[in-house]
Amino acid sequence: MDTNKFAEKKITETLISNSEVSAELKDEIWSNIDSELFSKKEQGEMVMIKKQNRFLKFAVTAAVVGLLFIGAQTETGHALINQVREMFQPERDIVQTIEGQQEDTNLQLNEGSESAYVIYVDEERYQLVGGDESDMIKPTEALPDIYPEVSMEIKQAADVSPEELIKELRGSLQEEFENVSAPVTVDSPVSGWVVNGYTGSEWDSPVIKTYVVSNGQEGSFIITQRYFLEAEEGHGQRFDEMLKEFHIVENPEL
Repeated sequence: MDTNKFAEKKITETLISNSEVSAELKDEIWSNIDSELFSKKEQGEMVMIKKQNRFLKFAVTAAVVGLLFIGAQTETGHALINQVREMFQPERDIVQTIEGQQEDTNLQLNEGSESAYVIYVDEERYQLVGGDESDMIKPTEALPDIYPEVSMEIKQAADVSPEELIKELRGSLQEEFENVSAPVTVDSPVSGWVVNGYTGSEWDSPVIKTYVVSNGQEGSFIITQRYFLEAEEGHGQRFDEMLKEFHIVENPEL
């Protein structure tokens, strides 16, 4: 997983674990740097871009504690401020290649169930729908009945490791699909395992792609993409591009 875009995890963990900063002092520092970190001037007006949720509070607290040690006015301090500002943009523009053509796409920040993760979603085409057991990213407009299911499901198995889970999932897929690949490790769009399955070779033949990644503790996230053969370079590619902006929030209550 590209955690550099979400947080300098090891650095912030070290800073937090070695600090004895009171909650009152953290709040005071937060108040002092709030406008510096999350505001910008546009045409003479202050525009707030702060995202009010627990995931943001966690990462900002880490950044604040870091600034206590390195100083906001140092070169490193400015770099940290700029990095956090970049991490928490409420939207992000990317260039992706869809069916051989470059395409400018705007992604919007979305928060997953129980603040366990965040992901940037192409809201022009898809929506994230939260559920009790999993979240579903699916087309904003339902596809006609002639098309197989198109969706990307995200759920967490809190007490099963990726290595165990990927073996179980492959067995389940072999009961549903004629062809199922052996699990392999990947670094993109996430770091973890992937297994693929498909049945048939027609344009509407169903395809499944399942990623399993560590949740940073003792469990896993399972990310299951469903689409059809002709949509491999369309929906399949779009799902993978959004997954590049999938980031786990390990301590939302910090």
